Amino acid sequence: MRRITKMLCAAGFAGILATGCNSENMAYSGAEYIMFADTMSTGMVFLDEAYFSVPVASTVACDYDRTFAVEVIDQGSNAIEGYHYRLKSNTITIKAGERSANVEVAGYYDHIQDTDSLGFKLRLIIPDQIRWNDLYADSDLTKVVFYKGCDFNLDTFCGWCVVTSLFLYDYPSALDTNYQRLIFTEKHPTEPNTIILHDFLYDGYDVTARLVDEKSTTPRIEMDEDQVFSNEQYVFGQINADDKILATVSPYYDSYYNTCQKSMSLWLYVYLKDVGTMVGSVGHYYNVLEWVTLEEAVRLKKEENMSGARDPRLDPDYPGDPEI
Repeated sequence: MRRITKMLCAAGFAGILATGCNSENMAYSGAEYIMFADTMSTGMVFLDEAYFSVPVASTVACDYDRTFAVEVIDQGSNAIEGYHYRLKSNTITIKAGERSANVEVAGYYDHIQDTDSLGFKLRLIIPDQIRWNDLYADSDLTKVVFYKGCDFNLDTFCGWCVVTSLFLYDYPSALDTNYQRLIFTEKHPTEPNTIILHDFLYDGYDVTARLVDEKSTTPRIEMDEDQVFSNEQYVFGQINADDKILATVSPYYDSYYNTCQKSMSLWLYVYLKDVGTMVGSVGHYYNVLEWVTLEEAVRLKKEENMSGARDPRLDPDYPGDPEI
């Protein structure tokens, strides 16, 4: 553990030990405890943003400032302080009348790889009587995990893409048992932050996806409901509803995208309707989408015989411009 200097506010600390908060200023009646807001905090490091925040909470508001030290625990960390990140300050102050504050963490953007998942632990240096470990074990500790955040650009998710689908694994085409396929994606002409996935799981059926929360630690994927991606007869060998297999994003599992890694993790909810009336659920299926260069797409088509994307640009002898 790294030794630190305990930079505590003497007046605030003495006030806590002596009387605690003035009850007239409490947000609600009860004992005073200080803790990290969660056992794990997640941050994104962007080139144009100085800090991400790790929240600290108090059960009450006081009529004076409360300042506490924060220390970094090196054990079990794969992030190097001073190289991958630094704290803005080794103290946090909960202002008078407030119940929260933030530990501010700066990440060194150029020292973080696109695929890195970095983490370290923080501990609050607080008196035992305001540590809530009898109810929440190690509430004075939190793990901080952070990633590199690349500036969002919809063009990242346009072009050639490899889809790996558990739906195709369960319901392979009669002509092709490969659960990976090569597709082409492009911007929607009118809908913002939306892409069209041509021939997504089966030839002749396109779906759309919206990419939102681009500055979030969990940028989300949204999809319109009732998108048709095949017919029942072709996939199931029989018709159970109106011969349309419908899909949207699953409400139970997170679907997200990674701009740095040029990929998506998409959970599809697949179901059947008959003239707008729900007939039944087929299930929730995980799909991974990874964008590749034209050269890689040509190689996959030629050397691995990957299905989908019957496009002349994938012919190695195609005379056109190789740029999409």
